[in-house]
Amino acid sequence: MESITKNRQSPATLRAMVTRAYGPGLAPGTDQGWWSELGHGWFNVAYRLDLTDGRRVVLKIAPPAGVEVLSHERGAMRTELAALELIRERTTVPVPPVDFADLSHELCDADWFVMPFIEADNLSLLERTPAETQAYDEAIGAVNRELNGIRGGWFGDLAGPGEPTWRACFTRKLAELLADGERRDVDLGLPYARVRALTAARFDSLDEVSEPRFVETDLWSGNVLVADGKIVCVIDHERAFYGDPLIEHGLVGVDLPAEFGDPAAYMRGYGQPPLTAVQRDRRWLYSVYLLVAMVVETRYRGHTTTDQYDWARSQLRALF
Repeated sequence: MESITKNRQSPATLRAMVTRAYGPGLAPGTDQGWWSELGHGWFNVAYRLDLTDGRRVVLKIAPPAGVEVLSHERGAMRTELAALELIRERTTVPVPPVDFADLSHELCDADWFVMPFIEADNLSLLERTPAETQAYDEAIGAVNRELNGIRGGWFGDLAGPGEPTWRACFTRKLAELLADGERRDVDLGLPYARVRALTAARFDSLDEVSEPRFVETDLWSGNVLVADGKIVCVIDHERAFYGDPLIEHGLVGVDLPAEFGDPAAYMRGYGQPPLTAVQRDRRWLYSVYLLVAMVVETRYRGHTTTDQYDWARSQLRALF
């Protein structure tokens, strides 16, 4: 996926990064063949690097300093590093270890880190039977439940300080997202005033959430690696924060099953009973948030086609 947030670097800079992370002599002398860009990401640029000692690693680089990102994306790579540490310390969910992280901005204008390359299939690219899809969705639900078992001391960013209530946290995040859209004059297909009014009418449902939980929010098939029918790695944790588990991606199908699929298998794996009326109100708010983000981000990513923009706007209208 092409995006102006992808902070591509020269072979010389990639070699300097390998040297800093792993020591001298581990990057091949030639400028060709030992590195390749992984093209499936939507936000950060990622490279697969072959080291001279036989190891294969992944390098992720945050967006360029001069590229504006959405409010909730600021400091996203540091969020991912914090998330990876939490997951490895407090769960059995498989994630790659971080070999080295550089937040100095000395070799390039952004944060970056390296980790082992996982030899597995990306689930979103794998041909599956309906039965296999259900089995994977159920497994994702179980993984997500374990991740949500991590408790936080506040609502909001993993690094804090956060907010004391989920209502304060979510309404701030939604207000920032809508302001992002207005600042860049993004047409949602609906008046911003209407979005604000109709979402505010359901804000009382947020008061039911009292305990901050670690949420991924972006745990979809594209961020799941599988081998031999099993999940072997979960990747891309930069959108994690402490919030309400009902905001997880696996439940978007509650509101939009035709586009996001029936969430029954995910809910079965998670152990989630049918949602109450209050929970459905919250889930609707979270679907609105997701689709507004998908519309607005197309302007910030510099998309040259309107496919995502048109599709997300149509789904947003369907929700309203």
